[in-house]
Formats: sequence, structure tokens, C-alpha cells
Amino acid sequence: MDALEALRTRRSIRRFAPQAVEREKIETIIDCARLAPSANNLQPWEFVVVTDQKKREEVARLTDYGKFIREAPVLVAVFCKETKYYLEDGCAATENILLASWALGLGSCWVAGDKKPYAEEVRRLLGVPEGYRLVSLIAIGYPAEVPKGHIFKRELREVLHWEEF
Repeated sequence: MDALEALRTRRSIRRFAPQAVEREKIETIIDCARLAPSANNLQPWEFVVVTDQKKREEVARLTDYGKFIREAPVLVAVFCKETKYYLEDGCAATENILLASWALGLGSCWVAGDKKPYAEEVRRLLGVPEGYRLVSLIAIGYPAEVPKGHIFKRELREVLHWEEF
């Protein structure tokens, strides 16, 4: 799948087949994440891949909108060192994970991490040292279903402004 097709067709997937995801695909996804742009090329990110069912269940239990994490065969937790632009950098890496997953035939869904009350507990649960912030939790797996139909997105003419707003 080319990049433009991935951008145009990616959907959030919250229902996953029980099939395991190949280690090679997971490593390819994280390789794409580490290539994201970052302010001053600091690359403040670290990626914790969780395939252990019990640990995924613990993380899912902590979240408010991520209960489906327990059903995904893979969870990627994106952490960043507390730098000035950690959130922007971590979000760029997160988007690369979403797009790389889709391009490899996998579904994914982003669950917020930063500013959530469970962020510190997830950090401790996953053994991440202090000084790192949870940016996102991403459930990944083979889709059990792909939503049909068009998802509402504002038209280009509604969001594009030339020269001034």
C-alpha cells in the first residue's frame, strides 16, 4: 500500500482477530515510528511493546476509553523524555505507528495517554523510569472487522484557507 492510500483509507479498529502479530511486523512498525520527525532531532521516544495478555488487561482496566486493548494481540505504549516538545514528537511517532500498521494489513486504535489520570500508573506498570511521559497507547492486531461506509470528514474546501483565514 502506498503512503497516500494508507492516509486516505486508515480507520480506527477496535475489534481484533485473536491471531498473533508477527514479530517482524511489530519491529517494522516500531522502525517506522523511530523515523518520525522530532524537534531538534532529539528523538525523545521509547516504545514499550506489550504482548502479554495479563499486562494488556491491566493497562486496559486503567484506561477510560481503551477497554478494547485487552482484545488486541499487541499494545504499543509510546513514552517520551520530558523535553519541550515531547508531546508533538510523540504524536508524530504515534501517527507513524498507525499508518505503518495499516500499510502492513493490521488495524490499530490510538488511546490518549498524556494528561490522563492513569498515565503515571501505566508508566510504573510498564517499568518506565521517571522523567518519561506517556504520550499514547496503541492497540494493534489483525482486524476482526473493518467498518464499512464513509466516515465523516470535513471537506477540503471547509478547512483549506489560502493566505489568510
